[in-house]
Amino acid sequence: MPAQLVSAQDCPQAPDHSASFEMLFQQIQAAETERAARLISNQMWELWAQAPNEQAQAVLDRGMSRRSGYDLTGALEDFDRLTAYCPLYAEGYNQRAFVHFLRQDFAAALVDLNLTLELSPQHVAAMSGRALSLLGLSRTDEARAALQAALALNPWLPERGLAAPGGPLAPNVTKDIDL
Repeated sequence: MPAQLVSAQDCPQAPDHSASFEMLFQQIQAAETERAARLISNQMWELWAQAPNEQAQAVLDRGMSRRSGYDLTGALEDFDRLTAYCPLYAEGYNQRAFVHFLRQDFAAALVDLNLTLELSPQHVAAMSGRALSLLGLSRTDEARAALQAALALNPWLPERGLAAPGGPLAPNVTKDIDL
């Protein structure tokens, strides 16, 4: 277990990767293959997953490991601890949202995804997670808009198939009918 997390005022500010993200978004929008886009997306995840300090990193890593092992209760405890300790670190909320999503608690996921996006407005993974959570809540029009916003930043998202013709989040196309 990492050193005790004391309080929110002890957590330093998360690293500012805004310039790197701008460059990565330009690259992913210009990517010609899914493989190239996946490599760029992996670079984004490396940046998002850089916690503010060693203690926060240990809790984030442990929570992600627990989530990967489907110890969702343990992961939720870690992400609760992380968001209490580092309330301005967006990825803590995003990871907790993913646990809520896996538990099919879409309303709780949506709360955390909204917090993630308040802290990191271009967090494209949170944007697509928000679309999926809204879809899980049967809020299809909002889900469609959220996914379109995410796809504007990263057209290679795996969820892009949901917006393809015939998909549940495909753009609404109304046709004029001659009578």
